[in-house]
Amino acid sequence: MTTEMIELVRRDPEEVWTEGSVGVIDEIFAESFVLHYPSSPAEPRDREEYREYVETFRSAFTDLTYAVDDVIADGDTAALRYTATGTHDGELLGVEPTGERVSVPGMEMYRVENGEIVEMWTSYDALGLFRQLGVLPPLEELSELAERG
Repeated sequence: MTTEMIELVRRDPEEVWTEGSVGVIDEIFAESFVLHYPSSPAEPRDREEYREYVETFRSAFTDLTYAVDDVIADGDTAALRYTATGTHDGELLGVEPTGERVSVPGMEMYRVENGEIVEMWTSYDALGLFRQLGVLPPLEELSELAERG
């Protein structure tokens, strides 16, 4: 099961995110899928909202690629660490295209039942992403602002 589970969860970053094959979502994610995304006020999300989430980022970074750095699996759970890279050439959450090339690390944990992903927890360096886009100042500047009160 471990090898099959690793192959299954790799399809998410490799086919869904890098290739942009959002139709794969219906193949690998259960109809009852739940996405836990702590940075979102709408957390948790379902399979259709996950598709919209992917499409939002793929339209903002049309050359988006995900490199899988590590995958481990045990029981019904797999954890995956990745690095996403792309050029900001489309609007993202109200931020107009900057043309900036970004590299963002992240991790996901998947729970699998009957050969389908039923639950996923995702976390990526959102602060780093927006700093690379120039939307947020460097941490040093934020620190100085905080000290000034």
